[in-house]
Amino acid sequence: MIPAKKGSIITIGSVSSSVGGVASHAYTSSQHAVVGLTKNVAAELGQFGIRVNCLSPYFIATPLTMNFFRMDESDASSVYSNLKEVALCSEDVAEAALFLGSDESKYMSGQNLALDGGFTVINPVFGLFAKPK
Repeated sequence: MIPAKKGSIITIGSVSSSVGGVASHAYTSSQHAVVGLTKNVAAELGQFGIRVNCLSPYFIATPLTMNFFRMDESDASSVYSNLKEVALCSEDVAEAALFLGSDESKYMSGQNLALDGGFTVINPVFGLFAKPK
């Protein structure tokens, strides 16, 4: 990439890089490290025209995550999102990666793109947009 003076590096993080209390401290700190690495490498490689960005998805109902969180199919639909009746799937992450790798994002570097359905935007516990009980 350096000889070509162009390129795009995409790291994968998690919403845990933006919000505390979503996962264990070990996982959360590792995700903060991914975002920090992304930003620093973006600063280092920008002079060569290489962009570096991070994708941070929220919960995706895969067999691995369902097992980890001890959830079944009915639990997956109750995972909080500010977007009603929309669930994140692996194809959404792939589409976001295609965007970050494309010329359509040619001026984006050092960013942490949250794919979270608005999870990190509001506090669902209180406020004007609180989830009704």
